[in-house]
Amino acid sequence: MVLVNARSDVTIASDVSLALTRAERNRGLLGRDSLDPSAALVISPCSSIHTMFMRFPIDVIFVDRDGRAVRIVRDLAPWRIAVALRAHAVIELAAGSLRTHDVRVGDELHLAPPFSPALKVLRRPN
Repeated sequence: MVLVNARSDVTIASDVSLALTRAERNRGLLGRDSLDPSAALVISPCSSIHTMFMRFPIDVIFVDRDGRAVRIVRDLAPWRIAVALRAHAVIELAAGSLRTHDVRVGDELHLAPPFSPALKVLRRPN
């Protein structure tokens, strides 16, 4: 599945993984040495993340229940925390990914099919 910015109709990530269970959310990107620039991890439900024990920085988009970006964090280094209390999900991308994609707070993001029915956010706008 792919992650698309509805405002610009640009694909942000073409290899999207989901972390929807407690075990998947706890594991996140831990144990990886890097994240491919075309990849993203969607963690839901989630309003805060940490990069403890991670080996590389990441870009982060916090989205609300409607899939709208409520906070963007670029180059979040290991051993840091990021929070957005209004967020319902977090999208983690390779550091630098957001420099090449024009994602702004307020943009509506969605997953192009197929997407998991367990994921309550990031649905294509009607």
